[in-house]
Amino acid sequence: MRDAVSGVIPIRAAPARSKYHFEDLLRARGLALPPVSIDTLQVNITKLCNQVCRHCHVDASPSRKEMLSAEGVSKCLQILERHPQIAKLDITGGAPELHPGFDCFVENAVALGKHVMVRHNLTVQLDGNPQAGEGKEYLPGFFARNRVEVISSLPYHQEYFTDTQRGAGVFRKSMEAMRRLNAEGYGVEGSGLSLNLVYNPVGPYLPADQAGLEADYKRELKSKFGLVFNGLYTITNMPINRFRLHLDKSGQYESYMDKLLAAFNPAAAAGVMCRSLISVGHDGRIYDCDFNQMLELRAAGAGGKPLGIFDFDFDQVLGRRIRFDDHCLGCTAGAGSSCGGATA
Repeated sequence: MRDAVSGVIPIRAAPARSKYHFEDLLRARGLALPPVSIDTLQVNITKLCNQVCRHCHVDASPSRKEMLSAEGVSKCLQILERHPQIAKLDITGGAPELHPGFDCFVENAVALGKHVMVRHNLTVQLDGNPQAGEGKEYLPGFFARNRVEVISSLPYHQEYFTDTQRGAGVFRKSMEAMRRLNAEGYGVEGSGLSLNLVYNPVGPYLPADQAGLEADYKRELKSKFGLVFNGLYTITNMPINRFRLHLDKSGQYESYMDKLLAAFNPAAAAGVMCRSLISVGHDGRIYDCDFNQMLELRAAGAGGKPLGIFDFDFDQVLGRRIRFDDHCLGCTAGAGSSCGGATA
């Protein structure tokens, strides 16, 4: 709009960059974080879930329809077969077990000699598929036969805090699901069947010390419920999607981001998961991590070409420049945060 007096169109200054701009922080600290390997293929095969968790960065729910196509599943297996350096398959969702091709995906990846991890929410064993009505009681035995590593979210070892974050009745169902996994040998010393739990704070806080929390969980779950597991991963709540909405509504977004920024740890930054992992969406697109996937920050190769599984080029993917944004502070605060817990 022209100035009424001078008739000159004023030049508007570019909007100021966010004080949480992650790449500015890296430059100020003299840090570079290129990919170092691709040892894990993480695949989000569906956003369908039997739960609606308050902190869920995927916005998963019983009403979601998105699923990786059969062709997409086949292409992921082809990538795993052709690239032995990708040693791990990390299957996530939603509740990944609700994908109709889940069982075959697991069995075929195991047949290729890959280490398969499943992000299992526990309650799906009891709830089954909210859309198709299929039962999932067989899962503990299926996991054991395929020697899958089971990774399960349990926000706390007390009912109130877990149900506050994940919904009424979730804690008691989770205890029953863990009992069934223990009966198959999961978490039992010497069985070789790994059951690892995931802790994330119930609110805008940084996780406490991972080793200390693991000791607390093991003591409480064993003494009160007779349950065992192998390890505990602490994960910081990412300020995106459903949790971001909660922060905005409660007026806590800026204070939470300030907390993450103040706790920035260069050692944790060096270990961020996007340096050795790629994330595949339900549409076959490739992302640097699951969080970038939910923000639709697609990974790109040379010349800015978007990356995907249907024209997969290992060297292009390994040579990409990782896309960072404000939310990356969540992975680099304190002891760090990743799909495998603390990084420093």
